[in-house]
Amino acid sequence: MKTICLYFEIHQIIHLKRYRFFDIGTDHYYYDDYENERSITDIAERSYMPALNTLYDMIKENGNFFKVAFSLSGTGIEQLEMHAPQVIEKLQQLNETGCVEFLAEPYSHGLSSLANNEKHEETFARDVKKQADKIEELFGKRPTVARNSSLIYSDDIGAQIAAMGFKGMLTEGAKHVLGWKSPHYVYHCNQAPNLKLLLRDVELSDDISLRFNNSEWDGYPLFADAYIDRIARLPEEEQIINIFMELSALGIAQPLSSNILDFIHALPACAKAKGINFMTPTEICKASKSVSQLDVPDTLSWVDEERDVSCWLGNAMQHEAFNKLYSVADRLLIANDPRINQDWDYLQASNNFRFMTTKPSNVGLDRGIYSGPFDAFTNYMNILGDFINRVNALYPLDIDNEELENLLTTIKNQGDEIEMKDKEITRLKARLEKFEPQAKTTKAKAEKKPAAKKAAPKKAKKAE
Repeated sequence: MKTICLYFEIHQIIHLKRYRFFDIGTDHYYYDDYENERSITDIAERSYMPALNTLYDMIKENGNFFKVAFSLSGTGIEQLEMHAPQVIEKLQQLNETGCVEFLAEPYSHGLSSLANNEKHEETFARDVKKQADKIEELFGKRPTVARNSSLIYSDDIGAQIAAMGFKGMLTEGAKHVLGWKSPHYVYHCNQAPNLKLLLRDVELSDDISLRFNNSEWDGYPLFADAYIDRIARLPEEEQIINIFMELSALGIAQPLSSNILDFIHALPACAKAKGINFMTPTEICKASKSVSQLDVPDTLSWVDEERDVSCWLGNAMQHEAFNKLYSVADRLLIANDPRINQDWDYLQASNNFRFMTTKPSNVGLDRGIYSGPFDAFTNYMNILGDFINRVNALYPLDIDNEELENLLTTIKNQGDEIEMKDKEITRLKARLEKFEPQAKTTKAKAEKKPAAKKAAPKKAKKAE
């Protein structure tokens, strides 16, 4: 039986403010709060809430037949919690149906998986763990399947994800990787056979997310029954159809006026009529065996025609910013400053590097406040200069990483010792308070009891 795996990404760009060279050292706040609130509120109203309401209705109408998966970046969650909590509430409502799966991804939606050394592997692992912890906190379930920012994947990244304990991973069904193979099977990582790979069907996904409202497209208008019929006509042995996209495609990339939600709403009924079902990524990984390993020596993604990472690391400016950012990754692994850590998450976000791209793209790129790639690079590097100065002020460069780690470990151990002693003092105080009433009662009784009369001394008998 053919199976559709439907997945949506939810990530929100953190907009940086205009930050000039002379602000370095004087202004340590880097964000455009007005634009951040405006943009997330707008997307929630025009896309997230209508789309999630539709998906909820689809589950209620179709019972356990319809399934859907989501992946939320940690920075996106923070923005939703702050400015659009109704989206989180609706996702929690969807979670209660039992027909939704939440995936793991880097908290920052960043590119730490592309920095190649052991310390950066640890940075990537911590980034994913932080997001998985947040997902478990919000939805009561720890993710078992992961995806990287923008579906970035390579053999090495797959091995890292497998080492974290995940059973499956989502990535792009890129033609230059697959060759003659089809994306409609389950594959596995060539360095970690236990990690199953689900590959996005590029054409079927982009027909919805990119082309649905394009009147000049040959497939326009796209109807749900025709779309499902295309899936049903695929070769019988091709059973897994992965349709992955950003949730903002429903309402932003494809406006609500295009009837995109009516199209999505009709998919389960059309699929049921053709004997096609829906499953979550974890269900597919459990139910389906891998047909072969997938060899991906060079990194791929779901962005641009090349399906690589050149939109983030394709020119000298991007490499300079990337290397500068991760030059302090070692120190931040042993740091525990909340404000520094939050800025680190926001500055890692991949969109900061995308704004610096000089590549032409078929998909429009909104650079926001930036007039061009060099403007984006200059603004980012000013902010990064101040950030690195703050890191160095906390953890001076004249102390090497090993010495710094030893010092911080000593401080932590001393803190743990103080905490243990505080707990012991609290415990003893509690015991003392427990015995105080008994001691007072005993003392009171002792004070009330009359003193015993002393016997008069006997007179010595006179000698006769």
